Amino acid sequence: MSDAALIRPPLPILYAEREDAKRAPLDEFASRVLAYGVVAGSGRRARRLADIVPKADAFDGEMRALSDEALRLRARHVSVSLRRRRGFPEETVAECFAIIRELSARLSGRRHYPVQMIGAYAMIRGYLAEMATGEGKTLTAALAAGTAALAGMPVHVVTVNDYLAKRDAELTQPIYDALGLSVGVVVSGQSMQERQAAYGADITYCTNKELAFDYLRDRIVLGQRDGNLRLKLEGLQDETPRSKKLRLRGLHFAIVDEADSVLVDEARTPLVISGEAKGEISAEAALEALELAATLEAGTDYLLLTEQKRVVLTDAGRERVAEFAEAHGKEWRGVIVREEFARQALSALHLFHRAEEYLVRDGKVQIIDQHTGRLMPDRAWTDGLHQMIEVKEGCKPSARRTTIARMTYQRFFRRYAHLSGMTGTARQVAREFWNVYRLPVVAIPTHRPRRRKNLIDRVLPDEEAKWGLAVDRIAELHARGVPVLIGTGSVACSMIASEHLANAGLPHLVLNAAQDSAEAAIVAQAGELGRITVATSMAGRGTDIHLAEGVEELGGLHVIMMERHEARRIDDQLAGRSGRQGQPGCFQAILSLDDPLVEFAASRAFKNLARAAAPILGERPSRWLLRHAQRRAERVHAGMRKDLLASDEKQSRTLAFSGRPE
Repeated sequence: MSDAALIRPPLPILYAEREDAKRAPLDEFASRVLAYGVVAGSGRRARRLADIVPKADAFDGEMRALSDEALRLRARHVSVSLRRRRGFPEETVAECFAIIRELSARLSGRRHYPVQMIGAYAMIRGYLAEMATGEGKTLTAALAAGTAALAGMPVHVVTVNDYLAKRDAELTQPIYDALGLSVGVVVSGQSMQERQAAYGADITYCTNKELAFDYLRDRIVLGQRDGNLRLKLEGLQDETPRSKKLRLRGLHFAIVDEADSVLVDEARTPLVISGEAKGEISAEAALEALELAATLEAGTDYLLLTEQKRVVLTDAGRERVAEFAEAHGKEWRGVIVREEFARQALSALHLFHRAEEYLVRDGKVQIIDQHTGRLMPDRAWTDGLHQMIEVKEGCKPSARRTTIARMTYQRFFRRYAHLSGMTGTARQVAREFWNVYRLPVVAIPTHRPRRRKNLIDRVLPDEEAKWGLAVDRIAELHARGVPVLIGTGSVACSMIASEHLANAGLPHLVLNAAQDSAEAAIVAQAGELGRITVATSMAGRGTDIHLAEGVEELGGLHVIMMERHEARRIDDQLAGRSGRQGQPGCFQAILSLDDPLVEFAASRAFKNLARAAAPILGERPSRWLLRHAQRRAERVHAGMRKDLLASDEKQSRTLAFSGRPE
């Protein structure tokens, strides 16, 4: 038998995935109660997982003594052992970890730390490993992915952007090559054949969006006739069976990097594949709708549900729309159509803003990913909203879109036979990870003690005072040669920051709405002496910032946050850009009561009260108000995710008679 046949036997199921679990109300209640115990048991699980380290160390001397060829042969024997037994036996996993660690040390000089082995073992066991930023998650994933692939399971390593997918695959490919495993990369712009080849590899690095949309496209191909036996019979009878048109081989083993971003933050928005709809919105009708929307009064004619990005017309508003429709063309005749025109026009005017939700480039409206700050030129809002925004911005309206297939991230990732992940911030949403994905969180200790200083938040009464203090602080640090990373919550805020720095004569670089290797290169240089970098908080996420010589003596990288984010986890991610791997660093938030989060989640009365109390009580009430607004935003968004999942499951039950709900 050849080595290739030994390592990669044919899969028994052509398109493996877990069936949607039916959850009764009592099951949901029991799950929520059990979640408290699961979260409380994190420390106990971490101590139990740590047993893998001495067991792997027991093989260390033996592995060091083997030649390169003997080490590869040992990996093949371990592969056979893993395939012959169900699950992942601890002794066999320990031996596999020892082999991969030795190969990594020989090929790249990077030898896995004990904490990386604990994190990898957590993922092998189906846990979510919470590892601090800078702890080397790429190498940690290689341990888990290599072990699962040797066990015969196709592995998807899921990350947040194309650059990280390509970078991580390139960094780890020499290890996989030595193990006899193939590696594929799925990024935007690839052809059908390229995607099939990438998913056909033992280990595939991909982004969450490309993976989920490829799965939805496969579901469109499979339709309701998706049984394993049916697909195999088609392969024997048909010259061009549907199995040849599929991109993936199913959902076997997933490792989700930056799991909080993928599984929580992005789970508020459903995945939608759309096609061109009949009856485009004319530019004339869109202009009329925008003119009407400008005359409607908030609170009287409509209600803005800002946190849900939704508009509700009141009875008075419906009457105003009906009166307007009587004097205009045939596009306004239908009640449903004219009210939808009005709602979308109101949304375009009041809920979607240039440089926040979108940019205009080359005469086209391009959506900004709210979680990464990057552009998504191939995405469009549905139901006429995109066209309404295009007309608002003076662009030619594109074709209207209609939904062909739809799915949530929650339901997609729950279909994996084995789901695991890693992130730097998971404890705040640990119960949600368990309730939705059945993913217990395990906090992995750091390799070295943390040395980052977290300075007290400063909260100023208004934006002018905030930027005055921030520029003075940045100028002081720059004069001493301390590198500064300024984190903003939006593209608009990063441009405001750049304007203030330019007026003060401070040289700086701005990163926003980019998605390429240049971004990572600039972020990686943010630790150089005297460097000032302005970036949306997600820019360059996953990139190590190396401190230049002499920077440690100055206290390391200084991170300044200019806007509080909708979740404390994202604040913590930004803070984690400094003080990595035991390096010194400093983090401080410089905010104001005009922060967008306060407008979003706190009343004007609370804001005025905090301003009035400042001369007596200082900034403490203002800090409390911002924390309160952030907690409220977290509750609102958690509710949105819960409602979206409930709606998805209800639709699944409603359409059960017709087959797959997506």
